[in-house]
Amino acid sequence: MSGKLNNQVALVTGANSGIGAGIALGFAQEGATVVINYPFEGAAPSATDLMNQITSAGGKAIIYQCDVSKEDQVIKMFQDIVAQLGTIDILVNNAGIQKDAPFHEMTLAQWQQVIDVNLTGQFLCAREAVKEFLRRGVDATRSAAAGKIIHISSVHEIIPWSGHANYASSKGAIRMLMQTLAQEYGRQKIRVNSICPGAIQTPINKSAWDTPQAYNNLMTLIPYNRIGQPKDIAGLAVFLASDDSDYITGASIFIDGGMTTFESFSTGG
Repeated sequence: MSGKLNNQVALVTGANSGIGAGIALGFAQEGATVVINYPFEGAAPSATDLMNQITSAGGKAIIYQCDVSKEDQVIKMFQDIVAQLGTIDILVNNAGIQKDAPFHEMTLAQWQQVIDVNLTGQFLCAREAVKEFLRRGVDATRSAAAGKIIHISSVHEIIPWSGHANYASSKGAIRMLMQTLAQEYGRQKIRVNSICPGAIQTPINKSAWDTPQAYNNLMTLIPYNRIGQPKDIAGLAVFLASDDSDYITGASIFIDGGMTTFESFSTGG
C-alpha cells in the first residue's frame, strides 16, 4: 500500500463487523492508527479479532467500547482517544441498526432506537470530532485538511423504503447533516462527505442474500449484477480520508452497482 493515511488517527464506529470492519482494515493498510469502536460487551470478541488481524499484519489499532447514542459515552471516548493517541484526524460515522416494521405497526421504541443510533449517534460523534479538529487546526505533516468526517449513509437517503420508515428517515437526515457540516466548517478546512452503499454483503442484511432465491431477487435491483463487499466501501473511504480527495466536501457518493438507477422499492425492496 502507499501509506496515504500515515501518521493519522481514525475512529471507525461500529467497526467490529461488516462495512466498519472493512473500512478499519483498509485504513490500517494505508498507515492509519485505527480506533475500532464496538457498541456492547458481546461485540468485544469480534472487535478484538479485528484488532489482532490488523496488528499481526504490522498495522496499528486499539478497541474501544461505546454506545454512540449516549452523549456521556461519546464525550469520554473522544477524550480518551486524544489522551492516548494525541488527536484524531478521521471520523467514520458507521454505526447503524435496523428495527423494521410496517409503518402502522411501528412502535415508538423501534422508531427511537434507530434514530438514536443512526442519526443522533452520528451527530454526537461529528460534534466531538469537529471540536478536536478546530482545536488542532491544519497540521500539514498529517493532512491538508484539519479533519475528515465520513458519514456512512445509504441509497435510502434518496430511495424510499416501505417497511423501513425509521431507517430511511435516519439516512435522509444524514444527508442534510453532512451537507450542513460541510458548509459550516469548510473555511476551517474540515471536509465532510457521505458514502451511500447499496446492497453490501454484511450481517445486517443477511436475509437479502442468504438464499439463492433472495439473492436472485436482489439482483433484479442491481444492474451490475453482483452484491457489494465491504472492501468496495473501504476503497472509497480511503480515498475520501486521504488528500487525494482534498477538493471533495459536501458530497454523497453512491456505491451501489447502479441500484439508484432503479427506484423499485415500492414493495419493500
